[in-house]
Amino acid sequence: MNGMNHLWSPWRKEYIENHVPVDGCVFCNEIKKQDGPENLVVYRGNLVYAILNRYPYTSGHLMIVPFAHLASLDLLDAPTRAELIEMITHAMQVLRAVYNPAGFNIGANVGGPAGAGVADHFHMHLVPRWSGDTNFMSTVSGTRVISEELAETYGRVLAAWPVAQ
Repeated sequence: MNGMNHLWSPWRKEYIENHVPVDGCVFCNEIKKQDGPENLVVYRGNLVYAILNRYPYTSGHLMIVPFAHLASLDLLDAPTRAELIEMITHAMQVLRAVYNPAGFNIGANVGGPAGAGVADHFHMHLVPRWSGDTNFMSTVSGTRVISEELAETYGRVLAAWPVAQ
């Protein structure tokens, strides 16, 4: 025995075995679909929208994405940047109401060398965090533990979106 720990994550198997690269931008493609558990868009504003991360770090991991297909924050106009920050603020209130996290990671990776998985369409991540949560495992062992199905997360966040203040 080499001391390696193993976690059961059967939901990852579908992604690994069935991952097919898609044409176009994943964010632009998702907003062409009807909102629901299939595209994970929980709210559309005038210039930006909120979508659950399909491969989250924690339950409730949201991304706030401009409709404009631009690669960097500094390329967005002032009204889009303002709506982006206001939506992040509202999303924090929603996630507090739904999950009661102890804190949040809020950030963006601009460009491939900075770690952006979708480098050509700027977006910001909002990740709820808890004291003692298991997310050290991503750093230590490359493993994530998610305690909730995405469809359940979608329903909970969607239900709280209009009432969080």
